[in-house]
Amino acid sequence: MRWAVLYARSRQLPAAFAALLVATSAVWLLGRDGWNGVLVALALTTAVAVTAIGLSGQDPELDRTAARPWPVRRFAHLALIAVVAGAVVLGIQQLGPAQVAASVIIRDAAGLAGLAGLAATVAGGQFGWTLPLVWCAIAPFVRDNGSTAERVLAWLLQPPETTAATWTAAVLAVAGAVAYTAWGGRR
Repeated sequence: MRWAVLYARSRQLPAAFAALLVATSAVWLLGRDGWNGVLVALALTTAVAVTAIGLSGQDPELDRTAARPWPVRRFAHLALIAVVAGAVVLGIQQLGPAQVAASVIIRDAAGLAGLAGLAATVAGGQFGWTLPLVWCAIAPFVRDNGSTAERVLAWLLQPPETTAATWTAAVLAVAGAVAYTAWGGRR
């Protein structure tokens, strides 16, 4: 067996990918007639949450003794979560009449993956889903009176031309990727 297959199995990637497809499809089915930014954020959060559970292995000591360096694998895993979540949501939305801008989906997927990386670094890989879920739960309830602070808090639901949302997602993506790549999931 190759190391990539062993890594994928140890991180439950096949099951996570199946759960990602089922969860995002369920969100789309529930809101296919009214597909909008809130449902896209929910679908992306669901996709990132079900795949982020595998951000740490079963045995941290075994991970530490690997012959190949882990930072490259960690970064690839986190990037794969963002790319696959974004691609699945982009693909699923093609099934209905309403469309959300691809730039919003890409921005949100990157930011949510960064949040998952931060959560995995701070609390452990099994809790990688927590920060994306909490932010998604709070964002719809933030009043939008045009202030930068509120746009930052509700970055998941902002239109594509919102600079504060783009910067927030970029900072979260980079911070999460750097933290998770450098330190991995908390033991």
